Amino acid sequence: MATKIKTLLKLDYSEQNKIWLTDQNSLRKLIGILGFLLPISLFVFLLIDNGYSSPLESISHYYYTRVSSLFVVIVSLLAIFLLLYKGKEPIDFYLSSIAGIAALCVVLFPTSNISNLCNDPLYKYSVTILKESEFRYHLHYASAAIFLSCLAGMSLFLFTKSNVSVAGRTKNKKIRNRIYRTCGIIMLLAIVIIFAGFLKIIHEPFYSNHCLTFWMETVAVESFAISWLTKAELILKG
Repeated sequence: MATKIKTLLKLDYSEQNKIWLTDQNSLRKLIGILGFLLPISLFVFLLIDNGYSSPLESISHYYYTRVSSLFVVIVSLLAIFLLLYKGKEPIDFYLSSIAGIAALCVVLFPTSNISNLCNDPLYKYSVTILKESEFRYHLHYASAAIFLSCLAGMSLFLFTKSNVSVAGRTKNKKIRNRIYRTCGIIMLLAIVIIFAGFLKIIHEPFYSNHCLTFWMETVAVESFAISWLTKAELILKG
């Protein structure tokens, strides 16, 4: 078991002065795993803690619940790992760094309150209230959009690049490129649907009643997780 874990995580003990996170694939795996766990863990832990079995308006609204620490920790770790990520070319570093900074802003500038009342009987899962701030809301929304857009761009245009000609690429590389493009397109479509909801292009009662912000954010985050896990060759190696 120890050998399998060492191989999976690429733990190299030959050089004592290096840490595990210097390996790019390790970062990719961590980013992918954290992204995959984010919406699922928030929903499950709030269900366990409070018995609330419906999704909140958005992933960001879990900041105001008992699972806020989980939201802050996961998003902050994502931000740190994205800032550490170098990639193969400067553009990889720039985009991942912008995504990392945007992720930090998502945490530092939370979305709107679930309720403006303490101990609101209609929202028993809400435990935190912040002062109203239009600036904070807009910066939060912009940061979330930048975060997801950068990750979509990396999937579509950076992960698909190769030094090998199309004809010389392996079958698995070609399949991985299809996965990257599919994930990137899904992420962009999810962002468009969220914006359509904010602009009232989608009928408001339908949008809110079906928690489309939460579900589209979940689709986008899971898509970027799949893309990064694929890039780490945890899927379709070779």
